Amino acid sequence: MVTFIGDFECKADAKGRIVLPAAFKKSVGQEEWRFVVRKDLFEKCLVLYPYAYWEEELVNLRQKLNPYKREHKQFLRDFFRASAEISLDGNGRFLIPRRLMDQVEANREVMLVGVDRYIELWSREVYLTMSDNPDVLAGQAEALLGNPKTD
Repeated sequence: MVTFIGDFECKADAKGRIVLPAAFKKSVGQEEWRFVVRKDLFEKCLVLYPYAYWEEELVNLRQKLNPYKREHKQFLRDFFRASAEISLDGNGRFLIPRRLMDQVEANREVMLVGVDRYIELWSREVYLTMSDNPDVLAGQAEALLGNPKTD
């Protein structure tokens, strides 16, 4: 199973290609240089899914949605509209479609952030303005993962 950790500042070249950091390349290995990128549902970032993980996510979607229900069909249309398949070239670079980069206001300077089984792509400006407060993280860990004490 692939796990991505860490955040990396990256710059797109003149053609808009971004080099995948070595740590991420090592995580996926050369056999899996195919990704699906899509606009995140909740944040102003893009999410890069290794293709194998994307296929797992599709299985989950298909189990929960019925394409013969209008609301489900609209969700599927919108979900896939904000997606694209990308591949790394021989130099470990990838090109995100401009329409997706525009949705997250990302230009040449981006941050790639490993989040377990996928990678988030953020505008560097937006990412650096986000709070990095250890007390908030500790509170979230306690609220989400801590077991309630019984006295």
